[in-house]
Amino acid sequence: MSTPTAEQLRELLKDVFDPELGYNIVDLGLVYGVEIADGVVTVTMTMTTPGCPASDMIQGGVRHRLEEVKGVDDIVIDLVWEPPWGPHAMSPAGKEHFGVED
Repeated sequence: MSTPTAEQLRELLKDVFDPELGYNIVDLGLVYGVEIADGVVTVTMTMTTPGCPASDMIQGGVRHRLEEVKGVDDIVIDLVWEPPWGPHAMSPAGKEHFGVED
């Protein structure tokens, strides 16, 4: 991948797992957005709760996964709390995995 797209980077983030839930952060709905401009990737994301003990580990996983991608020169993680995360944010695959109904 020479010049990655935001969609490709988002897909790569499926390799990052929430260690408490054992499921990837994209399908959990923790990743709100991924943008890339001039080699700088900005990931807007949240945690399941503001006091999430795995926050540093998850953010480290995001950095580790993206820093090995050619064309990514810097990574900015924008950790936000609005909108708050809830099971409604999960992808259909995530909802199915955890038995969450719409």
